[in-house]
Amino acid sequence: MTVRQERLQIRRNLFDRVRRAVVKVGSGVLTHEQGLNDRVIKRLAREVSMLMDQGRQVILVSSGAIASGMKKVGMAERPSDIPHKQAIAAIGQSRLMLEYEKSFARYQKKAAQILLTRDDLCNRRRYLNARNTINVLLDWKIIPVINENDTVVVEEIKFGDNDNLSAMITHLMDAQILINLTDIDGFYDKNPAAHKDALLIPMVSRIDRAMERAACDIPGAFGMGGMSSKIQTAKKVTTSGIPMVIASGLKPNILKRLFEGRDMGTLFLPGKEKMGSRKCWIAFTLKAKGTVKVNRGAARAIRKDGGSLLPIGIQNVEGDFGVGAAVSCIDPDGVAFARGLVNYRAADIRKLMGLKTSQIEQRLGYKHYDEVIHRDNLVITIDD
Repeated sequence: MTVRQERLQIRRNLFDRVRRAVVKVGSGVLTHEQGLNDRVIKRLAREVSMLMDQGRQVILVSSGAIASGMKKVGMAERPSDIPHKQAIAAIGQSRLMLEYEKSFARYQKKAAQILLTRDDLCNRRRYLNARNTINVLLDWKIIPVINENDTVVVEEIKFGDNDNLSAMITHLMDAQILINLTDIDGFYDKNPAAHKDALLIPMVSRIDRAMERAACDIPGAFGMGGMSSKIQTAKKVTTSGIPMVIASGLKPNILKRLFEGRDMGTLFLPGKEKMGSRKCWIAFTLKAKGTVKVNRGAARAIRKDGGSLLPIGIQNVEGDFGVGAAVSCIDPDGVAFARGLVNYRAADIRKLMGLKTSQIEQRLGYKHYDEVIHRDNLVITIDD
């Protein structure tokens, strides 16, 4: 069997198992100089409907509201201030959903709009409510069309871009794959717009530093997220055991061809172990409120042995956070390798640094836990 034949077999096996997919569609696919690209939206509706008729569930994460609104009001440049961005998003979002509804209706399908902020997913109760709502829509065979609620969002509760949002939705809904449709054929070893000898990489088993550097040189078109954002998204989903594909949404029948196992785009292979929903929430949805620097012994115990973080392993604390906050664990080399929920507030952890667990009560006057972060609330976020 040749390398290509083996790659095709991996793709076929992987896509055959998919019953629930998240499809993220970027602004570069959905819009052009005249505004929304109605032809592409109709084609996308046809392909998603085809997958649904095969018994699969599809969740759309759709960009395009701001770009659509800009064209609708004749604005040449993306506004920089928040009030103008939010006003443009409000104008564009209604137009975007109208096109989705009309396009899906051609195939006797219905779409539902869901607008989220990061705050909605960081709150565990609202996170579960969002999951329950989307599950009901899928049971009713209605396509959820999800976007960031740009009209009300502020910097503190932004997802960053819809690439990041799509990773969170993939984890939220326990999807078996994330398909990121963009205006480029996949991940190249360098910017294909600037280098004629750029090579498309068809399959990635591990994302390394060289790939991350190459991604920084490949910008996006209309939206916020360029290739660097997509590589970071791929790291998040593959680390949790979910594959991701970057492919061109401008190519006809792209979803059909991907699900047939065709060698298109770039497939990022999943890690060996699938992470549970709650640990995905801790690792990739919650925003870190601070950092805890640990010594090599603590880093090794967490990484290799699945241990908890004890006071004796802590060297420094940054940030002002309370009990239950998410914090990043930093090793002596400055690498953020884990994230967890703390049992003590920042001021108390500073008092406990370097102490044995038997000394906690003496130092604080109380002891609720031996661990600063229990291993059940601690997640490794990068590979060794």
